Amino acid sequence: MNQMTEVSFRRMDQGTRADYAFLHRQEQAYITALPERLLEALRRLDQSIAGYQVSRLEHSLQSASRAEADGADIELIVAALIHDLGDDLAPENHSQMAAAIIRPYVRAEVTWIVEMHGVFQMKYFADKVDLNPDERERWRSHKWFDGCERFCRDWDQMSFDPSYPSKPLGHFEPMLRQIFSRPPFDPDIIGDTA
Repeated sequence: MNQMTEVSFRRMDQGTRADYAFLHRQEQAYITALPERLLEALRRLDQSIAGYQVSRLEHSLQSASRAEADGADIELIVAALIHDLGDDLAPENHSQMAAAIIRPYVRAEVTWIVEMHGVFQMKYFADKVDLNPDERERWRSHKWFDGCERFCRDWDQMSFDPSYPSKPLGHFEPMLRQIFSRPPFDPDIIGDTA
């Protein structure tokens, strides 16, 4: 039996059932390896933005450690761990990139918190760079406002301390693998994000 190694088409509309069955198998294997790629992306944060007293990886580990110490559930702990993954490739909208990564695997509330954390975080520094520290007030009546405020106040903005006893990436690896190995949520089941 001749095993397919690549598709026969050069335009998608020319693909056959066999082509798309082959691609589906390839994609499933790629999706299964997502936790490995996320762990590698987190490790690369160790070489990220200079000038802070801690690396972006350490910041992420501190955020996740604080979330866990506060009794957060696994979805929020992993969200705290990956919330700044977008810093390298999307520095102007890193929150939205991290939210897009985690969206299929967690409840809508967690995705909203990750997506909005960049705006909510401004509360703690925007006045020092001539921006509006109250930008988040537009969402004051949102049902997940308090959750995002807690995320930023208690975990994110606190996590630049070189003496904080963060847990290592290996501690969070099983949690990350558990979240990103789930089947994607059905958007009709998880509800709206508003």
